[in-house]
Amino acid sequence: MNAAADPALLARAAALKMLGAALSGRGGLDEALSAGPGGRLTPVDRAFARALVMATLRRLGPIDRALDPRLKREPPGQIRDLLRLGLAQIYYLDVPDFAAVDTTVAQAPERLRGLVNAVLRGQLRDGPPPDDPEHLAPAWLFARWRAAWGEANACAIAAQIAQEPAADLTPRRALDPAIVAELEAQALPGGSLRTRKRGDIAAWPGFTTGDWWVQDAAAALPARLLAVEPNESVLDMCAAPGGKTFQLAAAGAVVTALDRSASRLRRVDDGLKRLGLTAEVLTADAADWGDERQFDAVLLDAPCSATGTFRRHPDVLWNARPGDIAALAAVQSALLAAAARRVKPGGRLVYSVCSLEPEEGEAQARGFLAAHPAFILEPMSPGKAGAPAASLAPDGWLRILPHHAEGGLDGFFIARFRRVND
Repeated sequence: MNAAADPALLARAAALKMLGAALSGRGGLDEALSAGPGGRLTPVDRAFARALVMATLRRLGPIDRALDPRLKREPPGQIRDLLRLGLAQIYYLDVPDFAAVDTTVAQAPERLRGLVNAVLRGQLRDGPPPDDPEHLAPAWLFARWRAAWGEANACAIAAQIAQEPAADLTPRRALDPAIVAELEAQALPGGSLRTRKRGDIAAWPGFTTGDWWVQDAAAALPARLLAVEPNESVLDMCAAPGGKTFQLAAAGAVVTALDRSASRLRRVDDGLKRLGLTAEVLTADAADWGDERQFDAVLLDAPCSATGTFRRHPDVLWNARPGDIAALAAVQSALLAAAARRVKPGGRLVYSVCSLEPEEGEAQARGFLAAHPAFILEPMSPGKAGAPAASLAPDGWLRILPHHAEGGLDGFFIARFRRVND
């Protein structure tokens, strides 16, 4: 079969490229999908390629545990990735067995087609591997979660990896009930909407009119907890891709949005225009920004390992390395120190990370309070801003685990501080 002439092979070739990019950290899935064979796909085939890669990443652990006994040595080139995609089609997508096997074999070099065929057909006889939560995550990460949050929580966190999440939306204002009905959305605590709607988001009702933006319900909490008032000055220190900036601007604050990435800030500008919102958008490194202004409120959603975002980005689990967490913790400490200098006396600071790792959350909050006696922790109350009651830690901050709400949430740490004196 000729991949250039066969749409089924072209879609799978795009999926192979995407999987390789995802597992090697070479950019995001959508960027990989737009390059090479992905750029020649129809919308339907693009959706299939993306769904195939996501299904593979969500069950990469069980897939590899099934493959390893059948591979006497590590196969060359992209053969393991081909086999991973073949098994994902067989077990997790609605692809007939013969089509999954034939298209996977056709992509392999001729000298290795016998191996690919034998492995896939042998696995067909064995049936799907079990979704053991302990094997859905990389072993080192699962061990960290077990140590930090206990066995039951670690298993509940990992079980979320295999689940395809719904889309969460943050409304710009109270939505017309007709739009909510067309979106097939349900209201979540705090004001987010959740929909199982699929397809091109830009074609959904309310998108072109700027009625909402896509934002995980947990990611909407830090800006809500900053509790800004109209005309308050607010600094969003790491603003891209913009969801929190949009929330702050929609609440009537005078927002300054910083990010070191000019390319990512273009998404913020585009979103502000679509939503009819305004903010001062600046390209700058928040840790050493030269402007001397102070603000009524500062939001620092800091760069982190992003292990809490695996529901929508399962590749983060397989790209993370133990050394990353310590390196990122140093960056977070520097940004928190910079944030402290930006808060007016009496002002608020919210610190958040979409990470499940205590070094990036609880340890940062404790270190910040020890190093900055002008700040106190403002404890949160159960259910504040729509946060799950189970996420309220005894210390008064939020530790959101992905299973804390029905249907799942991104994992987050959120702490709120107030500057009480100089």
